[in-house]
Order: sequence, then structure tokens, then C-alpha cells
Amino acid sequence: MKKTAFIMGLLGFLVCLAGCGTSRPELDETASTERKSGDGEEPAAEQNRQKNTETEGFMQEGQKANEPYTIDTKISEVVSDPAFGAYGRLIFPVDDGYYSGDTLGGLGLVWYNNIDPDKTVEIANYMKDHAAAGDVIFYDIYTEEEKAADPAKEDTGLFFFKGSPGEKFAICNAGGGFAYVGAMHDSFPHALELSKKGYNAFALIYRPGAQTACEDLARAVSFVFAHAKELEVDTEGYSLWGGSAGGRMAAWLGSYGPAAFGERDLPRPGAVVMQYTGHSDYTRNDPPTYACVGENDGIASWRVMESRLDRLESFGIATEFHTYPGLRHGFGLGTGTAAEGWIDDAAAFWEEQTE
Repeated sequence: MKKTAFIMGLLGFLVCLAGCGTSRPELDETASTERKSGDGEEPAAEQNRQKNTETEGFMQEGQKANEPYTIDTKISEVVSDPAFGAYGRLIFPVDDGYYSGDTLGGLGLVWYNNIDPDKTVEIANYMKDHAAAGDVIFYDIYTEEEKAADPAKEDTGLFFFKGSPGEKFAICNAGGGFAYVGAMHDSFPHALELSKKGYNAFALIYRPGAQTACEDLARAVSFVFAHAKELEVDTEGYSLWGGSAGGRMAAWLGSYGPAAFGERDLPRPGAVVMQYTGHSDYTRNDPPTYACVGENDGIASWRVMESRLDRLESFGIATEFHTYPGLRHGFGLGTGTAAEGWIDDAAAFWEEQTE
């Protein structure tokens, strides 16, 4: 990792939550409160089938394209695999200054802990197998015209982890201090596990920055609603998930809805699931909310999280809160830790809210 990028990342970490840039005073006030709390964390619809028909027998850096990835597979091989076409570069952070390691097994992400190499390999192989089979695993959320007008929108989209046809959908949002998107640890694993339960799960790659990230999430929700039939998803009672900065995104969309960020006037989510973020903004009409955090998190205070959920509960909003001993910031699925299995509890909470 380049020293300059790392230093800039740390500076961005301290100032990235200057606010969503919205005219809503609630959001501006929240950003200020969150800085004091010590939490620095801070989608029309063309199917992107960019495939290369000459993958069979292709050899890149010593590995054949039809061989499965392993912990020793280089990250660069995954990014440039013809099975993914142009979107392969979005699987890992676009700014390589925010990750370290050359191989899948050696992946490290700024501000994250407990990265599971086996899960990283599983996700990469899941994507490759489905892409090679002709399944659409990535969708652009902005038109070519929109991307031409704002080139930053080139670095956005939805990775799709398909569940059972007609089942509800979830959108998972990774954190990264609103400086980068740590999807391989903080949203892809969640989306994959939810798809195994039958849910249709998406992982959003968004533009860094609180305002742009919220706009991209609002567009993602609008995209799924607009293409629900072809995606074979049920839009009733959908859920938004997020860790760290991604948790703030989910919470803000839950509080104010997609229309507050420039999209259609669509229903707010049936549930919000948040991990390790000291987000303190709320409304009396927030969706049911599940939250969890490690007790040793030096970035997101569990007390701030618990206090927010206590306020929601006082308004009659269903909540569930968990802390886990010994865990620091960004534990993801928490495999092999005190938090392992939390995603099952969160999915059950979501299901209870939509029965």
C-alpha cells in the first residue's frame, strides 16, 4: 500500500463525514454528532453481460481461466479475468491504496479486522462460476449518458447474488470511511450468505462520499423496483444492510427514503441491519432496526449504537441490539469469533418484521 494513499485515507477518514450535503438539517446535525462520537466512517437498466467468449484455454500469469481460484491466486488475476469483463475492477477497491496483499489469501483492508481468506476465495469462485455460466452477476445502475456526464458513476453498480425466484431482496452496503468500498469483506459475504437462505441479495459499489453514497443507494433501490420482474424479486418488505459507513447509508435511507436523495417516492425498507457504526440520527418513523458491534471497537461506540436503538424503541419501533466481547471494528461475518452466526439472527429479525 502506497504511503501517500494511506495518509490521504487517514485524513479522509477524519473529515469524510462533514455531512451528506443535503438540505435536511437532521443529516447535517448527525454528521457533527458522529464526529464527536469517534466514528470516522464515516443504480436505466442495461444488463452488463460483458463476457469474453475466448476464456476456454486462456492462461494468465500461469493460471488457466477454467481453474478455480485459491488463496494463492493473485488479486490482479481476478480483476482482469475475462469472465468478468470490464466490471472485474470493481470487485476490489478501485483505489488500491486502501487494500494490501497480492493474493486472495493475503487481502487486507484499511480499518477492517477478521478478514476470512476462505470466504474471500469462496466469493471470488462464486462470481467466476456464475459469470462463466452466463448468469448476470453485475448491473449498471446509471445509464451511459449519466456516466458520461459524471465519470465517477463509472465506478458504481450492483453485484447480484441470486436467491429463490420471487423472494424478497436485500441491498448490502460495505463501509470504508466513505473513502473506498470494502465489499469483499463487508458486503459480498453478507449478500452470499443471504442468497444461501433464499433471499435475493445485492451488494452496492458506490461513489465514496456521504452524499454520493446515499444517492447511489437510492438509485439502487429504484433500479431494483423498476426491474423487479426481470430480476424475479419481491419488493415488499425489502431490507437494507450495512457496516460502518455502509450502516450510515442504510440508516439514512431507512429514515428518509429514496426520494430524499433524488429518486422516486418509494417505500422505505421493511428493516435496516447495521453493524459497527456510531450513527445517531433517527426519526419517529424509522424502520425496525437490528444492530451489532464489538465491545472493543475503537471507532464505533457500542454505547452510541445502543442509545439510538433505545430511542427508536421508545417510539414503538422494533429493535434488536447485540455486542460481542473482544471484537474490534469491521469484523464482517465474524467467522470464528464471538459474533459468528449474527447474520442468522439478523435475517430472522428481518423475517419477523415482514410476516
